[in-house]
Amino acid sequence: MRTLIVYAHPCAESFNAAIHGTVLKALTDRGWQIDDCDLNAEGFQPVMTVEERRDYHKIPDNTSPVETYVNRLRAAEALIMIFPIWNFGYPAILKGFLDRVFLPGVTFKLKDGKVQPGLTNIKRLAAFTTYGGTRMRALITGDPPRKCVTRAIRYACGWPKTLYFGLYDMNNNGPEVLNAHLDRVRNKLQRF
Repeated sequence: MRTLIVYAHPCAESFNAAIHGTVLKALTDRGWQIDDCDLNAEGFQPVMTVEERRDYHKIPDNTSPVETYVNRLRAAEALIMIFPIWNFGYPAILKGFLDRVFLPGVTFKLKDGKVQPGLTNIKRLAAFTTYGGTRMRALITGDPPRKCVTRAIRYACGWPKTLYFGLYDMNNNGPEVLNAHLDRVRNKLQRF
């Protein structure tokens, strides 16, 4: 299965990096074709320019500044996102990726004033993430990243098989919990 992994953490020593490595190995072992998009390593620029905003609805010209990323997204059959939750949201680089690449005519189509899915090539969608706070703190804030993945991005992909898997309370987890989580990531990917 052709898979685009969108990874958004700047530090190689982070637990997100360990999750990223675990996902890469598990899917490679299954024979999946991986396009590993490490946004930080690739120097992705998350800020939408004035011209990009003005051309946002000008299909197909709106894709020109991010054409390479659009092509990678369109070529994928599975989309896997790996990222931390910072300040109850995405890291800026991932938010910028969604703002700049999830464009009209790419991830959604407007027909008779209604939004329709545009990424129906995506048959499987997953997000692996970490939270500094507890699950309760995420619930109290409404857990916007979870809702965005499991509702908005999932809809853009035409409601594919979806997995959202978070590790909470990172600030208090020790090696035992972290290693057990990586085992669970591997196990979930065997059935994904």
